[in-house]
Amino acid sequence: MRFQTASVLAAALSLVASSNAIKILLNNDDGFGSGNLRELYRFLKEDGHDVVIVAPAVQQSGQGGRSDFTTYANLTSPAQYGIIPAGAPSLGTDPNDSNIWYYNGTPAACTFVALDFVLPRYYENWEGAPDLLVAGPNYGLNLGPFVYSLSGTLGATYAAVARSIPAIAASATNDAIDYRNITNATNPATWAAKVAYTVVKEFIDNTGEDQTILPLGYGINVNIPELDLDEIPPFVKTRLTGEADVDIAAYNASTGLFTWQNIIPKSAGVNACYNGDCSLPGETYVAEGGSVSISAFTIDYTAPSNAYTDLVFGKVGALFDSGNSTSYKAKRALKSGRRLLQGREVSDL
Repeated sequence: MRFQTASVLAAALSLVASSNAIKILLNNDDGFGSGNLRELYRFLKEDGHDVVIVAPAVQQSGQGGRSDFTTYANLTSPAQYGIIPAGAPSLGTDPNDSNIWYYNGTPAACTFVALDFVLPRYYENWEGAPDLLVAGPNYGLNLGPFVYSLSGTLGATYAAVARSIPAIAASATNDAIDYRNITNATNPATWAAKVAYTVVKEFIDNTGEDQTILPLGYGINVNIPELDLDEIPPFVKTRLTGEADVDIAAYNASTGLFTWQNIIPKSAGVNACYNGDCSLPGETYVAEGGSVSISAFTIDYTAPSNAYTDLVFGKVGALFDSGNSTSYKAKRALKSGRRLLQGREVSDL
């Protein structure tokens, strides 16, 4: 009887999980063999979601949003951790799981290959797009607007947001690990994936049936501090700006080479607050203090409507007043072969 009750309960929980199930595309910049990535994949699959990985064949950190597609049909060297041998196709699946794909390109390129080739061709029930893209958890934190533009994890994320796909980036502090070397649940990769899974699950569980996970053009950046226990730290709502770092070129006189270092004191330019709630703490400060930071961003890079923007445009106001802008628009319309709408004046366009 007790066994029967347990079975019924397990079945009920499975139904609950499947009722909230969504289609999730996973990506990263650390490579498709990343322990962090594979553990998050496992958690999401166990929760009943339909999950596909399309991630770089090799480590691709620091690529930002660069979309670089390989010019070779086959791998010229083995894929990450030797999982795929040299000479194999540049796009393919893991030998043990056909829903885990590798591609020999940058993280952003992997997002596009997933959206424009893998999903339409091999996952017709996805109808061409996932409900959510999650990138990471990365090895190493991705904090602040300067790193936002450099991180391949973020690049994979905002590449999806630009294509109208809600996306979440997650980054942690643990070291790289081959997923095959994870033999128990007491390890930093599993802990990091559990925190990322907790954030993703919260977004999913609090989304209405006919609602998208995030509004159009929005993304989320999650940074997970150092973990030494299977215990989830506090979560804090944060900004990308605020106590954020920016690099300098540090010259080594003995080698004649340059490397990067963080500028001290922190740059005011990268931390100027114009958008959102300026009273929120910066994600850099929060993550360094041991809490999980959750920042929302948009890819609308247009400057806000304020006095500073008015002053900027005011410097070239004579150009706008001259009518050149209107004439240019009319010429563009005619040159492209489009007819101006009947009954509309040029000034209305």
